[in-house]
Amino acid sequence: MVDLDAKTILKIKNENYLIHSLKVIAKTYQQIERMPFCIKILLENMLRHKDDVYINKYDILNLINFDKTDKSKAITFFPERVVMQDFTGVPAIVDIATLKDAYAFLGGDPKRVDLSVPVDLIIDHSIQVDQYGTIKAMDYNLAKEYKRNMERYELIKWASLSLKNFRAFPPNAGIVHQVNLEYLGEVVKTKKINNEKMAFFDTLIGTDSHTTMINGLSIFGFGVGGIEAEAVILGEPYYMKIPNVIGVRLKGKLKEGSTPTDLALSITNELRKNNVVDSFVEYFGPALNHLSVPDRATISNMSPEYGSTVGFFPIDNQTLEYLELTNRSHLIDLIEAYAKHQGVFYDSSYEPEYSKIIDFDLSSVEPSLAGPSRPQDKIILKDLKRNFDELLNKNMQSKENTLKNETSIDELLKNMKLGEVKVYNKKKFVKIEFENEEFLLSDGSIAIAAITSCTNTSNPYVMIGAGLLAKKAVELGLSVKPYIKTSLAPGSWVVDEYLKKANLLPYLEALRFHVVGHGCTTCIGNSGPLHPVIEEVVKKENLIVASVLSGNRNFEARINNSVKVNYLASPMLVVAFALSGNIDIDMTTEPLGKDVNGNNVFLKDLWPSSYEINDYISKYLKKDLFEDKYATIFNDKIWDNLKVEATDLYKWQNNSTYIKKAPYFDNFKIDINPISEINNARVLALFGDSITTDHISPAGKIPKDYPAGNYLIHNGVEEKDFNTYGSRRGNHEVLTRGTFGNVRLKN
Repeated sequence: MVDLDAKTILKIKNENYLIHSLKVIAKTYQQIERMPFCIKILLENMLRHKDDVYINKYDILNLINFDKTDKSKAITFFPERVVMQDFTGVPAIVDIATLKDAYAFLGGDPKRVDLSVPVDLIIDHSIQVDQYGTIKAMDYNLAKEYKRNMERYELIKWASLSLKNFRAFPPNAGIVHQVNLEYLGEVVKTKKINNEKMAFFDTLIGTDSHTTMINGLSIFGFGVGGIEAEAVILGEPYYMKIPNVIGVRLKGKLKEGSTPTDLALSITNELRKNNVVDSFVEYFGPALNHLSVPDRATISNMSPEYGSTVGFFPIDNQTLEYLELTNRSHLIDLIEAYAKHQGVFYDSSYEPEYSKIIDFDLSSVEPSLAGPSRPQDKIILKDLKRNFDELLNKNMQSKENTLKNETSIDELLKNMKLGEVKVYNKKKFVKIEFENEEFLLSDGSIAIAAITSCTNTSNPYVMIGAGLLAKKAVELGLSVKPYIKTSLAPGSWVVDEYLKKANLLPYLEALRFHVVGHGCTTCIGNSGPLHPVIEEVVKKENLIVASVLSGNRNFEARINNSVKVNYLASPMLVVAFALSGNIDIDMTTEPLGKDVNGNNVFLKDLWPSSYEINDYISKYLKKDLFEDKYATIFNDKIWDNLKVEATDLYKWQNNSTYIKKAPYFDNFKIDINPISEINNARVLALFGDSITTDHISPAGKIPKDYPAGNYLIHNGVEEKDFNTYGSRRGNHEVLTRGTFGNVRLKN
């Protein structure tokens, strides 16, 4: 039997590294050479943690023969680190603090209850778009965020001071997955063990499903539930079944006019149809040469939407170039040498052996959106108008016209009275007054236009593209209607900086796309309320208004309870739809508006060429931006001034409606009663298809007439101070009452 420890020394530029060599054991098990890259990374992890308790030689052999092994068999994975966001991180801290209390109550030293694995918690889920369309929006929203969430943030800061291996990033630092991509990810890590420097693959789990975004940087990681994450940070492994690995062979290049967002939505649609659920997806093929790490990260970010556990890209020159750009050049020599030794540096001369191969041609991608309520439901841009009309008919929203079809919108606006309702082209129109101007609000009106989410704000191509489109629109005299809730929420401060240096941010601001903060905002459902004027009309007339966002999810009632249809699109299309004001438009043939001379302006008049975008990227996206912005990522005066002390035990506040000690150890006894059978149980809830985590445990607005709202009111919390379901997950009383609390869920 070959030595499965396979330890050897790898010398890189006069430095010796102890490694667990796949090359060594591949001499006996030749099939390792043709393994998918992501399985090789798992194999190295298992070799390094082999202890004959959690992992023995038979477990390793099962993985070596993964394509022939019974898929019901489990493998054991020890992630090197864990990333968290605050909605899921706060309950984890509450559980750890509760565990410390219980251990102390039983006579133990609470210091012994601590974290075994490094944890980074990035506070990104709590900021809401309260103010928008102004240069002051970010400061206002940040102040409101701190005011709403002070108890939660004091808990997080307590954890950062009192737990080892725990690091917290203050509010407004960025979005967890973008910070992970641009700053935290190392690809190959090192540490000293017994005076020897060991090198090994960077791997992780995260308490957010879109942790897979890091697969675009060739780092193996994925999202898990809170219980699994807590087990890992306390030193336990993560267990998973041996997966099928689906290879996606990418070929061709994107056509002029198509974006990485269009590519990600198209791949999501295609892989959903191919049922890759619970599989590993790994990308390979000649098109990898044309896909930058940000492009790959956009695709990997959508892995939960196409159903796979990971959406992995192998290490290659694109990986190294991105590390150079993002101020991590000190890692490159080690990564290249280690990856080549381990056989995970991409080599186009051979193909790994996959469970199945799916071919995808990038040249087939067209400008697209996804919606109105599922990210896998791709709609070609030119088909959107027809699609929306069909949706209106399906929802029985259309009525007999009260006006002739040849009536123009301008005539409607001129002849209707304020508050009057008319039906035109089977759409309901209402005349409103907003900021001393008169407008028509209708079925299909854009209510929210948000450049949001790590999915796209991590990609300079589409962000600079949005800035260039805005520039051309402003120069032609186009504007965005003031009742549309516009926002720009970058996932890192680097985005603001390159948009400023390129002088593109002023044009986005001229169209009311001001920076509202650095966090998830609209993508997670923190769009904030619509203006009361709009909210009232939409509710009274039951209008089907729309949101367009550059996010990754658009499930029912996720974005805003008043907005019934939601479309995912590139930041460039978000700006374009904000200019048009309506979702029911064929942008390939219909104008978005008129210039200062009254001439029609079409999307093609505004759309920047790939040459223009890449020229701006080469001029303004520089290494020093990443160096400067991440050097100050922890600088936050409000955070620094939080009066929190390091203590062995957390000091619970009995009257808190945000943070409550978990009840697991109430009346706890060392002797556990045997599990009894459950008899005569009945079904409590029976749902249809496409039930998501948003239906099971919503993160957004808490309705006052729902159980969680009733609980808060009973405990003296006014409706204006409810905050969101996600922000109150540190209180199990709210969390349990929010289960299946989605307003669109039908039992």
